[in-house]
Amino acid sequence: MNPPPAPPLPARITHRHIEVFRAVMTAGSATGAADLLHSSQPTVSRELARLESLLGYALFERVQGRLRPNARALALWDEVQRSWQGLERVVDRAVALGRSDPVQLSVLCLPALAHALLPGATARLMQAHPQARLSVTPQEPPLLEEWMSAQRFDLGLCEQTSAPPGTRAEVLLTLDEVAVLPAGHPLSWQPVLQLGDFANAFFVSLSAEDPYRRLIDAHFAQAGVARTLRVETHSAAAVCAMVQQGLGLAIVNPLTALAAASDRLVVRRLAFSIPFSVTALLPLYRAPLPEVAPMLQALRSEASDMAQRLQALA
Repeated sequence: MNPPPAPPLPARITHRHIEVFRAVMTAGSATGAADLLHSSQPTVSRELARLESLLGYALFERVQGRLRPNARALALWDEVQRSWQGLERVVDRAVALGRSDPVQLSVLCLPALAHALLPGATARLMQAHPQARLSVTPQEPPLLEEWMSAQRFDLGLCEQTSAPPGTRAEVLLTLDEVAVLPAGHPLSWQPVLQLGDFANAFFVSLSAEDPYRRLIDAHFAQAGVARTLRVETHSAAAVCAMVQQGLGLAIVNPLTALAAASDRLVVRRLAFSIPFSVTALLPLYRAPLPEVAPMLQALRSEASDMAQRLQALA
């Protein structure tokens, strides 16, 4: 006895449906979309109607012969645009692999590292490998860890020392947080600052949800030292800019502090330790580019140089 025939597969949304949707959103009409797709207006209208039927809701209002996207269409458009950009990057990468041009090394990093560590390391890389090409994308956790786990970048730079799933971690440096003061402040003449030196001082702080803010506050709370919290912001670079304007003292990571040091801002070591680490994340399932190894070496050299600069502070 023959088994009963398998039920037909349910109709599915295809890449063609999304392509038609994108063309209509870009052109604003079925006729314009047909021109973009080298197709006909009836075909585009039919495919668009089929997409709406499969979704179970309308994407457009028909107003005087034009298609006006509704709220659902606009939300879908955002997602389609992101996906299309990803596809374009894939195509660009595929084309570049077929040429003699060097492939672009993609680096994902914390915003603080994009302006405090990576520029110097990139200069070292370019000096040794003039043909190297680099793409830098700043991002905050947890998206940084999620994107590295998804194998979307060749190299990641973060502050955590543990490796997210699908990655390997290499700690590049571990230094202590430092104090930043307005130039000319009475405490600027001290090479090392104690917790008590901050008593009742105006203080510029990181935002309340920042893990380093919580560590800093815990040190002062344990010592019973009260500060006057005047300004808070999520960015260490912004903290340094506030300090430059004389709005108070602050404690930030040493890389941002050294990058911001100027005739209006001085950096001083602390008598207590709040460790700050920079870790390289390497994807386990993404084919490594030859440029990764020299980039890591450049990062190590730059980190070592910054550690020496920190040690040499007056």
